[in-house]
Amino acid sequence: MEITNVSEYEAIAKEKLPKMVYDYYASGAEDEWTLRENRNAFSRILFRPRILIDVSKIDLTTTVLGFKISMPIMIAPTAMQKMAHPAGEYATARAASAAGTIMTLSSWATSSVEEVASTGPGIRFFQLYVTRDRNVVSQLVRRAERAGFKAIALTVDTPRLGRREADIKNRFALPPFLTLKNLEGLDLGKVEKTDGSGLATYVAEQMDRSLSWKDVKWLQTITSLPILVKGVLTAEDARLAIQNGVAGIIVSNHGARQLDYVPSTIMALEEVVKATQGQVPVFLDGGVRRGTDVFKALALGASGIFIGRPVVFSLAADGEAGVRKVLQMLCDEFELTMALSGCRSLQEITRNHIVTEWDQRRSFPTPRL
Repeated sequence: MEITNVSEYEAIAKEKLPKMVYDYYASGAEDEWTLRENRNAFSRILFRPRILIDVSKIDLTTTVLGFKISMPIMIAPTAMQKMAHPAGEYATARAASAAGTIMTLSSWATSSVEEVASTGPGIRFFQLYVTRDRNVVSQLVRRAERAGFKAIALTVDTPRLGRREADIKNRFALPPFLTLKNLEGLDLGKVEKTDGSGLATYVAEQMDRSLSWKDVKWLQTITSLPILVKGVLTAEDARLAIQNGVAGIIVSNHGARQLDYVPSTIMALEEVVKATQGQVPVFLDGGVRRGTDVFKALALGASGIFIGRPVVFSLAADGEAGVRKVLQMLCDEFELTMALSGCRSLQEITRNHIVTEWDQRRSFPTPRL
């Protein structure tokens, strides 16, 4: 069967993967309302295409934190990729590099920063969880720097793990032949079988629930790498992020795996963008499955987007070739959307190219009875 869009990889991954692994990647928190909403919200944004514009040449290139990339489509951090495919993060790193875009490596990867760096050149960011032991955090950051990683993406929405009921039912644990490679030898325990989710138990033991803005400041004292905060959903936190000197903001609800009934990321995006007033770039992570989704995010002010689940599903289905194809399909669809909307460069994508459900509500106020 020929794969013609990104979403088709999920069904193949579901067939190939053990239930515990597929459910870990696919599920969200509690009722999974936000999980569905991350996708559904895109369908409530429509295009206002412009016609009779010369679109014979289209430029998708952009810069992120000063690094030139081929397109505004990047790879989000997803944990434990060797559960999906034996090549795991190695394959993802090679696919990102071949596509000329950025890969973000998870703290909880099954390949280390050094191993990923060994795959060859590429622009890579390191996603950081802050553990209770700050020496561990310092070590991880130093290793990422030495391995040539270009930024730290600090996850800020996980003082505790969200209630992921599929993981509880499946007694989720990392398969015994795999380890969290970045944490090897750091005496942080293992993600083992428990009465519930082994990951939830691990997070409860290791994550620092006291994490606050002062720790963002502390992080700046131990590294010169730019720091992105990942997990911002409100204008208030966007303003605080800028006050605390971050280099960028990733609007994310952790793939709908933390707090259920938060808005979709595409719904939260514009509020955050307006609050930053152009002082730092804002990126969107969550729900993107089409090139049209990428365009909608950029029209609402995002500087780029990150994809997570499409990477692990395509990795499970077809290894590095699968990840390459996902990146290529999204790139091709995005370029087509630009052409059909009358945009020749990312700078030409504006808020006027879309209309949202909330715009329409403002245009047609509810009549008073």
